[in-house]
Amino acid sequence: MIALPREPDIAACRFQADVFEKSASVCTCSSAVFVRRFMKSNLAKDMDTDPLSFGVSTPEAALRLIEEEYGTSSYGSVRYSEEVLRWMGYLFRYWASAYGESSRNIYRIVGARELCGLFEAYHCLDPDQAIERILESKGLNPQLNIIDKGVKELRRIRNQGKYEYYIIELPELIQLSTEGSEGDAAESASETTPGPK
Repeated sequence: MIALPREPDIAACRFQADVFEKSASVCTCSSAVFVRRFMKSNLAKDMDTDPLSFGVSTPEAALRLIEEEYGTSSYGSVRYSEEVLRWMGYLFRYWASAYGESSRNIYRIVGARELCGLFEAYHCLDPDQAIERILESKGLNPQLNIIDKGVKELRRIRNQGKYEYYIIELPELIQLSTEGSEGDAAESASETTPGPK
């Protein structure tokens, strides 16, 4: 089971849910177009990097940023309900926070139309359970993602140079091993050999 996101990440999940919900009444394009634009936007990338300070404080400001980046569009006519959009926004941000995955990569795994279709089946589940089921349905192992996340974290630590290590050469290791086993043998021999009474 994955670790739950930290509290600041939950605040980012709520903010993204608000943005998605607000898009239902503000955006002139279809909901699927909005979701695609958002998930590939610079704002989503900034939120992936730092969920606490991504440059906007209101859903309206976030929607303006998306429109500035991509321009206005009236393409498409299918609008999802506010409830569906809110769930999608929350789930996408939770996924990015919990798994350390970029919004762009998550969108490659599951797009807006497909996730909208999963709303009825998954919206009552905990977000981590919904994510695991989506990954399993795609033939992706959620545990492998956790391992990948761990490897990325180890690489980040290595690149920062904030780690300590000790190199021991094989002859030293063998010597330590034989010294330890000789001591163990002598100790066990003294336990079984009767001494003077």
